[in-house]
Amino acid sequence: MAKEGVRSERLAQPSGHFSPAIAVAAKGRLVFISGMTARGGDGSIVGRGEIEAQTRQVCENLKAAVEAAGGSLADICRVDVYVRNMEHFDAIHRVRRAYFPDPPPASTMVEVTKMTSPDALIEMSAIAVVGERE
Repeated sequence: MAKEGVRSERLAQPSGHFSPAIAVAAKGRLVFISGMTARGGDGSIVGRGEIEAQTRQVCENLKAAVEAAGGSLADICRVDVYVRNMEHFDAIHRVRRAYFPDPPPASTMVEVTKMTSPDALIEMSAIAVVGERE
């Protein structure tokens, strides 16, 4: 699946690791990934109080979900990110750079007051376009 980052000189450059828009010439399946928190395989929160550790776990969870659907992180076109503290923006994007190849997915990030666990600092959902299997 080929995806292309879309930029316009009429838009400000992104302040983090994301694209203003993504275009996909799709022939495959849409994969909608539910919000992932930093829960490890045993269900416990990984990296309590550490945004970078939690972001890595969230990205690993997204990776596991998209791979189970036959794709990879490169197939993710959009992420929605919910954070407890917007001051973590730069740290979150440092981790994202290690997981999402260029062009990075389109993205929205908002600060929220509560999540499903009081220890969760971040949650991320995603949409991927996974190419047809041979």
